[in-house]
Amino acid sequence: MADLDLIATDPDLAPLWQAIHDRLSTGKTPDDIATITVPALSPSAVAALRSWLDTPTQRRRGRTLVPHTAHGLKVPLHPLLTALDLQPEQLQPLVEHAIGRKVVNRKNDRLESAQLRQELWEYAATRLPHLPLLLARLKATGIENDAAPQIRRLIDALCTLTRELPHQRPRTLAKLAHDHAGDPHYFDLATLPGQRLVSAVAELAERPEPTRPDHIRALLAESGIIVDRLSATVLLHQVRPTGDGPIDRRLREATAPVALTLLDLTLSPPRLAPTPLTVVENPSVLEEALARASTLPLACTSGQLRAVDHALFQLAVDQGVPLRYAGDLDTAGLQIAATVHQLYGAELVAMDATIVHATRSTPSAVPIGALPPAHSSTELGRALHAGGRIVYQEHDVVLDRLLATQDASVATSTARVPEHDADR
Repeated sequence: MADLDLIATDPDLAPLWQAIHDRLSTGKTPDDIATITVPALSPSAVAALRSWLDTPTQRRRGRTLVPHTAHGLKVPLHPLLTALDLQPEQLQPLVEHAIGRKVVNRKNDRLESAQLRQELWEYAATRLPHLPLLLARLKATGIENDAAPQIRRLIDALCTLTRELPHQRPRTLAKLAHDHAGDPHYFDLATLPGQRLVSAVAELAERPEPTRPDHIRALLAESGIIVDRLSATVLLHQVRPTGDGPIDRRLREATAPVALTLLDLTLSPPRLAPTPLTVVENPSVLEEALARASTLPLACTSGQLRAVDHALFQLAVDQGVPLRYAGDLDTAGLQIAATVHQLYGAELVAMDATIVHATRSTPSAVPIGALPPAHSSTELGRALHAGGRIVYQEHDVVLDRLLATQDASVATSTARVPEHDADR
């Protein structure tokens, strides 16, 4: 067995000693504790524990005394003591040496909340000295006492993950989350840990923290972290490429809509012809375009603004392709349309009061509900409130406007930019 002093000061094992310290601080003795659950351990720490505790037979059979659970890594205490040649009474001095703080029995006389938080931030400062801005943000957020284990898990996972950046060989975010937090979804970008990871990477890169999905993924990619390059797609139909790359050839040879991933648009982006590109919210519009044998260049975002959608819009802007956008006339559709217009200068088509009036004789069955405040007082907003129903892209009037065979420039001349945008 290696020197105990080296084991106690190994930063990869710090979360284990902290977890034992926490259990002893509740008044438990080593004899009372069967197992310790550690929220997050680095792959090297897990490998070390299994080399100490698992027998060759267990390894051959794929079994382990140190399994992953939903709450973290489960470590049996008494086999660990045996492997380290420690008596139970020697455990407390070891963890106090490892953590640098005495074990205080809080079973009957718990520390005040301020002292508990201070202990956590002192621990965070030892684990995240390279991320002072993130540490300050964590402190400013504040925590409840019962949230301390989750914060410590985040601190440990960020510590071990960010120490390895940048990766020479790109790794997926899910793989890194699995290896450093025991859960492939732990750092999903919609979660608080995912947002904290983005903050950490931006701080290490000395860059402003991005907010747009495609910018976030580009920042992470620079550090060798790959996010959602294959899971989301944007549909393109009758889009005319002018390049000779693999994606250009796919588009040129296609007889049906082509699904492109974020990887396609960033690794081998097509060169688009400088003709107007109409981007729609719903795939059903592309189905209708197929049925009508329309030659209008179309793309579809499936009603969202994900990284892959932002990548397509930015690609069009960078290549000088005029953009037209059309969505459902409901709250979400209006918000997305306003964002696309503001960020990328897209003309909004089939999203005006004229369309609302033309569909009023055959309305949808869905009430319009509350509109975004910026739209309520516009001509379009007043028409929607008067009609009282959402106008969907599947309506024949909308489809006729979108898929009109006349020149795109004529079609766009009927489009109206909402008043609140035109005044910007």
